[in-house]
Amino acid sequence: MLTELSIQNFTIINQLTISFNDGLTVLTGETGAGKSIIIDAIGLLAGGRGSVEYVRHGENKAVLEGLFTIEDPKHAIYKLFAEYGIEYDSEGMIVLHRTISAKGKSICRVNGSLVTLAILREFGQTLIDIHSQHETQSLLDSSRHLALLDLFNQEHNADIYNDYQKVYQKLKKTKTVFDSLKHNEQESIQRLDLLRFQLNEINQANLTVNEDLELRKEREKLVNFEQIYTNVEETYNALRGEHKGLDWLSLGLSALETASSHEEELKKVTENYSNNYYMFEEISIELRNYLDQLAYEPERLAMIESRLNEIHLLIRKYGSTVNEIIEYAAEIEDEIEQLENRDQSLQEMTEEITELAEDALIEAKQLHDLRVNGAKRLIKVIKTELKDLYMEKAQFETEIQIRGGKPDDPELLGKPVQLGETGFDQVRFLLSTNPGEPVKPLDRVASGGELSRIMLAFKKVFAKHQGVTSVIFDEVDTGVSGRVAQAIAEKIHTISLDSQVLCITHLPQVAAMADNHLLIEKGTTNKETYTTVIQLEESNRIEELARMTTGTTLTDASVSHAKELITRAKDFKSN
Repeated sequence: MLTELSIQNFTIINQLTISFNDGLTVLTGETGAGKSIIIDAIGLLAGGRGSVEYVRHGENKAVLEGLFTIEDPKHAIYKLFAEYGIEYDSEGMIVLHRTISAKGKSICRVNGSLVTLAILREFGQTLIDIHSQHETQSLLDSSRHLALLDLFNQEHNADIYNDYQKVYQKLKKTKTVFDSLKHNEQESIQRLDLLRFQLNEINQANLTVNEDLELRKEREKLVNFEQIYTNVEETYNALRGEHKGLDWLSLGLSALETASSHEEELKKVTENYSNNYYMFEEISIELRNYLDQLAYEPERLAMIESRLNEIHLLIRKYGSTVNEIIEYAAEIEDEIEQLENRDQSLQEMTEEITELAEDALIEAKQLHDLRVNGAKRLIKVIKTELKDLYMEKAQFETEIQIRGGKPDDPELLGKPVQLGETGFDQVRFLLSTNPGEPVKPLDRVASGGELSRIMLAFKKVFAKHQGVTSVIFDEVDTGVSGRVAQAIAEKIHTISLDSQVLCITHLPQVAAMADNHLLIEKGTTNKETYTTVIQLEESNRIEELARMTTGTTLTDASVSHAKELITRAKDFKSN
């Protein structure tokens, strides 16, 4: 859940830190106090589109930071941490950070690591789900309905969906190669000539594995021949010769052997001394042999330089090392073979595409059947939720159509179907709010108030499937009152049982249902406007609910009504 939010120099907010708890938190206050600004700040932390207009007048930048805590160790966000190589806290604490400069530049961080806005958005969308009056319109977009159905049905269709994706992606890749090979004959011929030239150039070089490494090593030895010879000779001379190292060691050994013949305790020391003496004697012999074999070969050095230059020219074209060039040669050899046998390759690929399409069609059909069954369950659940919101007469349907294809597409029941990323299904949600009227697409039947209730019904169903830690409602209860307002309040509360919910509301029924109530107020001084956040206790909540009912003037009736709302909310939550 969102644990803490820090805002600096963001529109009318100078500096503000808000702590949040789980359950349902409502934000109330006069219009223009800054409630939606706080939600906007959270939206930007989730990767929303920024603007220089968000930077407080006269400041260089706006800074937003949110602390989230994740209790589920299997939460989807940890896959993102692994994918992008970002470290995370073992206690499940995640910090999203965003800075927007007055010049429009945006800096994003996740747990202190710099990320792009797109990556920040990926993290944000796994943590936060924001619904405003504008966002509610997304329900009307039929292109999103298939994804919503799959989200609802993911427990049943996840394995089949993954199986389909594997087959479909392989089919898609094979088709791409086939089309390239078939429709670009002239390019294929030119490509074949180029590859033959490249392979011939590499083969003529007669490269061997690690040749560049071995030649550089040998060149290093020849270039530093004089220094190597001098150093080894000095070492040898330090050991061999009159009054040199071995002479003195021999003298010491002789003296120690004499002493050990009279003292038993010295025999072990003498033995160690003797072994080391003979070891140094062997080293001196090895050094002498090395010096005898060491010879300066300027011709060999010139040959190595020439060979390395030749290899360098190939490296500039075909790889960063000899081994990579050899691997590249093997790859283009396979491609040459494919291009030389183009007709045969096309025939083999045609057969492969047919087989893959049939396999994909089988998986897509299974996915379709699962969606049909899932749609039946979704219809039943949505109808129940709508009934709770006093839309018991509403009829909800899920229309699943098979997308028609071209003559060369795979056939289902004798008709070609078009396979896509999600199968061959097209899904659209249909609704009728009045008895006797046929079901129609959502955008043709739902009014503003009805759409708010439909959205809440969907959010109640989908909240536990999405895995987000915080669900935010920004005045989605606009346009409703009376018993519908009470039903919306109860529905929002039930959503908060599975996810943390933050809700901006002007309805006292919703505010009464809160587990935490924050009052947002705007103040002014001679120089600036500022926003404050006040955590309301029960007595203050009663006053705020009464104000929401009657306006600025409190009456005994409004206070009594506020108390009744809170009592009713407590009874509902306890039951």
